[in-house]
Amino acid sequence: MSEHEFYMNLAINNAKAMKGQTDPNPLVGSVVVNHNRIVGVGAHLKAGEPHAEIHALRMAGDQAKGGTIYVTLEPCSHHGRTGPCAEAIVKAGIKKVVVATLDPNPIVAGNGINILKNANIEVVVGVCEEESRKMNEVFNKFIMKKQPFITLKSATTLDGKISSSTWDSKWITSEEARKDVHQLRHENVGILVGVHTVIKDDPELTTRIPNGRNPIRIILDSTLRIPLDSKVVTDKKAETWIFTSKQYSAEAKEKLEQLGMKIFVTSGSERVDLHGTLSILGEHSVSSVLIEGGGEVNASFLTEKLVDKVVVYFAPKLIGGKESPGFFAGIGIEKMADAIDLEQMNVEKIGKDFKFTGYPVYNA
Repeated sequence: MSEHEFYMNLAINNAKAMKGQTDPNPLVGSVVVNHNRIVGVGAHLKAGEPHAEIHALRMAGDQAKGGTIYVTLEPCSHHGRTGPCAEAIVKAGIKKVVVATLDPNPIVAGNGINILKNANIEVVVGVCEEESRKMNEVFNKFIMKKQPFITLKSATTLDGKISSSTWDSKWITSEEARKDVHQLRHENVGILVGVHTVIKDDPELTTRIPNGRNPIRIILDSTLRIPLDSKVVTDKKAETWIFTSKQYSAEAKEKLEQLGMKIFVTSGSERVDLHGTLSILGEHSVSSVLIEGGGEVNASFLTEKLVDKVVVYFAPKLIGGKESPGFFAGIGIEKMADAIDLEQMNVEKIGKDFKFTGYPVYNA
């Protein structure tokens, strides 16, 4: 590992520690080094608060002058709720800037680098670039497409079942795997299920870890048949947004709105329009959504090619049964050549279970 990689990895780890706090902003970490000594470290903590470079420069103080600053994302060049980081770096007297990746937004990419170079500061770009890009996969999609990054999560037996034939599903996976799921919930702005899951399981869809963030609960309900006494309606532990179709019940809509629910009517005539749903979520700055639906909801998003990442927890159990539901239902894919491939795969053991992560590759 080179010297640049060592310090950049430290900056990346600082940034990753803030996952679930910075939305819709990216994860960014920074380290200031002078005379082979770390004199400042920082990470972006929350949208509207100082960026990582500012925290690191403030810690370094006068020791920043003549030093090198490492930052996981190109220093910003615009005036928003905080001032331009590129100008702050120039003012601090930094001699060299090492950047992992440029800003993914083509409208601003390179502008921060130009400010630095025009001030005769040496700039190195591309150190640990791939790891930095992967860390900000949510931000990178949201800033380019204005739609949330979609992660489909499921917990299944080894034979792909999400419950028994009697719909008994507690618990397929171990306590350790379930804790990991709550971390996923914390890291996402929204959590999405179909109304059938609400009717069948009456879930809370909250995050039960220390200092965990409860995501916005997003329910797909084409006719607004969600029970008025369900937990997502009554417990007030998190916001609940319900997306429906033109077939919705006006009476039910009025009652739900009186209970504090947000109702969004999509353009779908009989079913919720998924593309419209994601556009609406993007307009409301929901940059990431975790799908925890049943087989039909999962199939709808997969067949519409809307899933960006798949996370499946496999328990070492077998239950079988033709009537036992799987996590990918619908009519299915007819030809093996048209199957959805997964790439960039990772497998890790959590408790007694295995967590599989992959990224779908959709055939034309």
